[in-house]
Amino acid sequence: MGRHFEVRAAAMAATAKQKSAIYMRASKEIYMAAKRGVPDPNSNLALRAAIDKYRKQCPKDVIDRAIKKAAGGDATNYIEGEYEAFGPAGSLLIVQTLSDNSNRALVNVRTIITRKGGHLGSVAYNFENEAVFDFKYDKEESTLEEALVLNDVDVKEISLEDGIAEVVVSPSDFEKAKDILTSECGVSEFEYSQVTKVANEKITLEGEELTKFRELLDQLDDCEDVQEVYHNVDL
Repeated sequence: MGRHFEVRAAAMAATAKQKSAIYMRASKEIYMAAKRGVPDPNSNLALRAAIDKYRKQCPKDVIDRAIKKAAGGDATNYIEGEYEAFGPAGSLLIVQTLSDNSNRALVNVRTIITRKGGHLGSVAYNFENEAVFDFKYDKEESTLEEALVLNDVDVKEISLEDGIAEVVVSPSDFEKAKDILTSECGVSEFEYSQVTKVANEKITLEGEELTKFRELLDQLDDCEDVQEVYHNVDL
């Protein structure tokens, strides 16, 4: 259950600066989801997923403003980008950007990584796309598996620890699994529900190497163009 709980813990302990960065990312992602479809999460699955992703990290007014901006015909356009990189000490990273200037986004990401001893390169084969759900659960793990399997969901992994369940399924079954967990398993709220990239193997860094890697993540987090960062380091 490591990485996804780290995400939640980091969000809860976020400083004002970090919260500002989260709000900006949420606004851009929700705005683009609403702009590409209709500004109604009941009819726009991408918008609903974006709202659910940031619901626990953002005030409602941040979400509402982004939707209203898209509904009002705002002409701002953000371009998606994805950059693969080798980081310091054998670390691997995939950095996703959402920017109004793709050239600036590339330069910013490349500069941050090279200053920490890394370089751009192909690493995507070391990661798998997975749909991950974390939620409070007070029943047996087997009840989750039974409900999902009987509904033809491709289940990758289910674990239950200290009253928190983590369910990993195929990305193509994200919406189906979420509906089943809600309607048949009694899950009323998700701590985490997202299609994400998970490293096939994790590495452990210590001392100066770990410090340098954390500094790299902090700098990427501060970059206005960066939306998501996936890596293979066990933090």
